Amino acid sequence: MSEPSPLPPPPPPRHILRSHSSTVTTLFISLDNERIYSGDGSGFVVSTSTRTLRPISSWKAHNDGLLGVQEWGANIITQGRDNKLHVWLRVEELPGIGGSAALSESPIPVFQYSMDVNALNYCRFSLMPLPPNNSIASSSSKDQSNEALIALPNLVESSEADIWSLPSGSRVHAGIGKQESNGPILSTDGRGNQATGIIMSLHLFEHNGVLRILIAYESGNVALREFVKSDRTASVEGLGWKVLWKVKLHAEAIMAMVVTNDDSMALTVSADHLIGRYDLSSFVAERHRTNHPGNGAVAIRDDGRVCAVGGWDGRIRLYSTKSFKSLGTLKYHKTGCQAVAFARTLSAYQADEDEDDDGMSKQELEERSRWLIGGAKDKLITIWSLMAFDRT
Repeated sequence: MSEPSPLPPPPPPRHILRSHSSTVTTLFISLDNERIYSGDGSGFVVSTSTRTLRPISSWKAHNDGLLGVQEWGANIITQGRDNKLHVWLRVEELPGIGGSAALSESPIPVFQYSMDVNALNYCRFSLMPLPPNNSIASSSSKDQSNEALIALPNLVESSEADIWSLPSGSRVHAGIGKQESNGPILSTDGRGNQATGIIMSLHLFEHNGVLRILIAYESGNVALREFVKSDRTASVEGLGWKVLWKVKLHAEAIMAMVVTNDDSMALTVSADHLIGRYDLSSFVAERHRTNHPGNGAVAIRDDGRVCAVGGWDGRIRLYSTKSFKSLGTLKYHKTGCQAVAFARTLSAYQADEDEDDDGMSKQELEERSRWLIGGAKDKLITIWSLMAFDRT
């Protein structure tokens, strides 16, 4: 039986964007693959057309570095180290024009409202859009078509989490983690009980109609909690939040965490050389050793089969999430890669069409759906066109 042919060498970046004059700290690609959002260390956000690679909009969103940016319907949410979270009205790209030719000419999104947040943690928000008439929606508004819950570190205690309702800006759950902050922690490194430290990353989601939150900590711990008070929609001081699972795989602070689209699996990376893998259904955790310590970003492809890890050395390393076999290393950035993002899988409608309404062919749509985007301290954004990795 012949050995499987080795993977081809990684390609160079397909495109390089030079739209920032400061460290690129966060990335997001829209659900329709039409826009790349990037934020930098000086507070600027740029929305870039994936068709023309020109800026659609660019603006000074914060007075300090960006921690997160995400499109939410017709809105854009930005979070900065200036202890502010802003919601903006997205600038629409004009058909046939494809964005502005220069950053100085690009329009600025309209500011809508703001929230005070705690940015001590360097922790990005977690947004959970709510469908209309959702049972866990907290707002009394009759129109819930554009309502969401958003999880953030507590305004005072950075080891606890809060959940807020948007657009009302009301706090629904406060102090998650307070009640068992000094309780036992399941450990895999023999250290036993220890304080969790501040929250480094979190993910809010719904499971069978019940709220859950996954939190990664400075201590290397990960905890999964569920709100068990079915007769209530709010809580204080962490009351009603049951710990389903706590585990510690990392010896260092967790620098980034990502969860699959179906909320079944999470990955974490750290200053150490480990990748943590967490099955959120069976509560099984595994650590996978690599030869590369110092990782600051992680992303998972839509199908959950491939992940990308951004290293402090500037490399982006690809792995199978099943075997953690290496799928290649992308080399271009000279300094720390702080953000990675996969493009979205083609929708059934797009996959059936020979071309879309604006003339992009099926082949071009498929190629764009295999993009991986990286951002680094060198102020550059790289766009890589990956192979399908069908054998992973």
